[in-house]
Amino acid sequence: MTSQITEGKIPFSIPSSSEDCKTWYQIHGPHSSTTGTRPLLILHGGPGIPHNYLLPLTDLTRTHSIPIIFYDQIGCGRSTHIPSKKHSASFWTPDLFLHELDNLLTHLNIKDNYDLLGQSWGGMLGACHAIRQPSGLKNLIIANSPADMGSWLEAANRLRTQLPEEVQEVLTRCEREGKEGSEEYEKAMMAFYEKHVCRVVPMPGDLEESFRQLKEDDTVYSTMNGPSEFNVTGTLKTFDIRNNIHKIKVPTLLLNGRYDEAQDEVLEPFFREIDKVKWYRFAESSHLPQLEEREEFMRVVAQFLGYTKS
Repeated sequence: MTSQITEGKIPFSIPSSSEDCKTWYQIHGPHSSTTGTRPLLILHGGPGIPHNYLLPLTDLTRTHSIPIIFYDQIGCGRSTHIPSKKHSASFWTPDLFLHELDNLLTHLNIKDNYDLLGQSWGGMLGACHAIRQPSGLKNLIIANSPADMGSWLEAANRLRTQLPEEVQEVLTRCEREGKEGSEEYEKAMMAFYEKHVCRVVPMPGDLEESFRQLKEDDTVYSTMNGPSEFNVTGTLKTFDIRNNIHKIKVPTLLLNGRYDEAQDEVLEPFFREIDKVKWYRFAESSHLPQLEEREEFMRVVAQFLGYTKS
């Protein structure tokens, strides 16, 4: 069955930018205002990696008639790009994206009744949003996301030591020489990605497209994250919400994979501090179980949202 698709762009005013900014969105399925079915809003990762790799979530529209809303966060994908702000740490902050999320919820007229699924950076953003206790948020899904960047880096660098020695040598040398943008470094990083980001080979087309767009404009990723998964030098270097997680009061589902760069210790603070929480770890997945164990991922999410029985 082919689902109804609606898309558009929403004005987003940023006082510190002279750009006429717009947030692009796409709704799969009928708008919730016509059916009464609560929409699931998807927050992509990166930061700055557009929504394409999360498109398998439209399975939930086909199987359960859940309205799925994607959007590209400002600075990437089909939303307004602002390359003039590259390396502006004061501009690219989590608060910018929280304001954009609030703006989207208001313009789509769903702020009183919605669910959120955030993947990787998107889960960090979703958790920050939930900490503010918005009244319309009913359920939260945090997929493959850290509560603090320190534990993320510790896990990633531990997994790095398990790579072949020749791959580790290339990574270390290129980092020492400031050549993270080289083809040699990119090839070595792919050895890590194939083990701990997406274990599907060849890489699925939707993921390839997200990475292609990131390579075209890495303004957001390079400013907020930095040159690589192992070397976070940007705005998120000090990200740590562990002391505020207890403020998340909505039912929450945590997801990660056995081989995930978001290892168990990265998600553990969420499990410890959130009152209404469930945790599911995918046995054959790494960082992108919606691609690696697609059918099981949809089953787990649908069950959590109340569309199937346990």
